[in-house]
Amino acid sequence: MEKVMSNKRVIALYVLPSLLLLLGIVYVPIVLTGYYGLNDWDGIGKMTFIGLDNYARLLKDGVFWSSAGHSLLFALLSAVFLALYMAVALVLSGRIKGAQLLRKIYLIPMLLSSVAIAQLWLKIYHPTNGILNGLLESLGVEDTPDWLADPSIVLGALFVPILWQYAGFYILIYYAALKNIPASLTEAARIDGANSRQVALRIKLPLVREVVKVTIVLAVVGSLKYFDLIYVMTDGGPNQASEVMASYMYHKAFREFDYGYGSAIGFFLLLVCLVATWIIRRLTATKDPIQYS
Repeated sequence: MEKVMSNKRVIALYVLPSLLLLLGIVYVPIVLTGYYGLNDWDGIGKMTFIGLDNYARLLKDGVFWSSAGHSLLFALLSAVFLALYMAVALVLSGRIKGAQLLRKIYLIPMLLSSVAIAQLWLKIYHPTNGILNGLLESLGVEDTPDWLADPSIVLGALFVPILWQYAGFYILIYYAALKNIPASLTEAARIDGANSRQVALRIKLPLVREVVKVTIVLAVVGSLKYFDLIYVMTDGGPNQASEVMASYMYHKAFREFDYGYGSAIGFFLLLVCLVATWIIRRLTATKDPIQYS
């Protein structure tokens, strides 16, 4: 077996199917998207090469920059709320009653599709029959808000189900990382007089730093390209107040049949995700990674 696996041709044969699949569903579409962005095309008829005109148009498009601002806001909030997920994971990783039940409850949103979650929250936010406004009315609030129709609050209303949907995912990642820390390290710290807060900040958090870096990238990049829940709940409305880059790309390409411009938006979104990942990696880079055994 070792002789076979040391043969470079055999290794190449094993790698080739995965490489072809990766090329076909990732890299080739990226190249084609970049090419389509250089053309004036409705997605069906003849393409007309126009160079960088779509990208010049993008730079002057106020709606696009508004949608980009919304995407960046979601990305920033998602990164900030990772601290909340970490706090919950720290509590669950300790010796508390009901931790096992709470872990299962937090994972429930991960079992639902984005469309199901969107339909659930549409019922909660319903202006007349919704649970939320019903609760506010029972507390004496007369002028209850129209959560998804008010441009001033729609982004906040959308971020709540997004926060709820991915809470279990990040809590599970942090919980697994924290439970992987040897108990001898925390016990030694407690023997030396460290309290729970000091153990969390000085022992546990530094040891899961690499995991935190990965989740920051996942949260930021995932928020930048977020689409499905927003599409179902508001479709970018009202009056494009909840439009994000991915939904604006969809509207341009598949509703207005401006496929070239939609492709330019998609390619720009890819570049933004790559730049965001590079910036996060640079800001969180460390010379000496912490190791434990």
